[in-house]
Amino acid sequence: MDTPVTPNGALAGRHIVLGLSGGIACYKAAELTRALVKAGATVQVVMTAAAEQFITAVTLQALSNRPVYASQWDPRAPNNMAHINLTREADAVLVAPASADFVAKLLHGRADDLLSLLCLARPIERCPLLVAPAMNREMWAHPATQRNFAQLRADGASVLGPAAGDQACGEIGDGRMLEPDELLDELIAFFQPKALLGKKLLITAGPTFEPIDPVRGITNLSSGKMGFAIARAAADAGAEVTLVAGPVHLATPRRVKRIDVRTAQQMYDAVLPAAPRHDVFIATAAVADWRPATLAEQKIKKNGSKVVPSFELTENADILAAVAKLPDRPYCVGFAAESHDLLKHAREKLTRKNVPLIVGNLGPATFGQDDNALTLVDANGHRELPRADKLTLARALVAEIAARLSPEST
Repeated sequence: MDTPVTPNGALAGRHIVLGLSGGIACYKAAELTRALVKAGATVQVVMTAAAEQFITAVTLQALSNRPVYASQWDPRAPNNMAHINLTREADAVLVAPASADFVAKLLHGRADDLLSLLCLARPIERCPLLVAPAMNREMWAHPATQRNFAQLRADGASVLGPAAGDQACGEIGDGRMLEPDELLDELIAFFQPKALLGKKLLITAGPTFEPIDPVRGITNLSSGKMGFAIARAAADAGAEVTLVAGPVHLATPRRVKRIDVRTAQQMYDAVLPAAPRHDVFIATAAVADWRPATLAEQKIKKNGSKVVPSFELTENADILAAVAKLPDRPYCVGFAAESHDLLKHAREKLTRKNVPLIVGNLGPATFGQDDNALTLVDANGHRELPRADKLTLARALVAEIAARLSPEST
């Protein structure tokens, strides 16, 4: 299943202390370390004695390209103060896996090993703590564990997960540590500016499919990747995001509510009632302009007569224009996927739809691709966003929208 591409360098310049407490999920820490380094971060691994029962320091040293620390008495640290030194240049401490026992230590301020010591001694105002729970489902559900994690959140820590699924013990339920790629995405999201915090965004993505008969229909080549990237970027920026998706094969971004539709009418019916409850509407979907006026009840078959079947088309409702006409409309952003004369057609669409911003791109050059180039068109002119991966462009567009929503811009 396709997912938006996470660009290399997304964590460039970040220094992460990756702590491992005991648990079988330690095996995931190897891939997580590799992923963090690939994303541009420097990674300092710190292990508890229990973690060393599941994975070796040699493995993590090779993947992080840095010596691994496990003891508060390690003589390599200046003044033997590894618990102080290791967090002073860190942008975050990520404990993954975080066992029930280790979280109980954190909650009560116990510090009897290097990892718990450095968590307690970190500069709390500039070195955030993130924990990824990993434990048996009964341990996770236990009232003591739930109290501990609730208080940990109240103390300012961010809890990533857990996930549900098969567990090493053979049971099934909540308590699995998130997968390395999910933790990477969570960490990248954590560092994104929360420029849309408190805002609600409604986004459409993908194509629509207008049936001709039970097996055929009218559609287009839109993959939905740009819309899904915008949904992820908006959620990472702190927004509450609802994504109305046409028929695509993409994973739902974390923290995004998804509504699946098939036809333009279904998308219209999902969007119009919801639009007034949102601050921003972004119409990324490539909605079919027309649909067959009637639907054949059975597959249209060749009959040997060489007569080509014909059918009448009727126009679909214009979703963006309808939202823009609402008395309590949200801030509307339209997309114009063109094959030629991009700027001309985008500016015509801006006027015709009566919206403040149109994002133009050349459809044949971007449909199905992981990168794109955008042109932002408004009443004052236009600005180019040069070709980049779609998530990078989505973050730039989200920042642009946030700036336009700020009181200073009005």
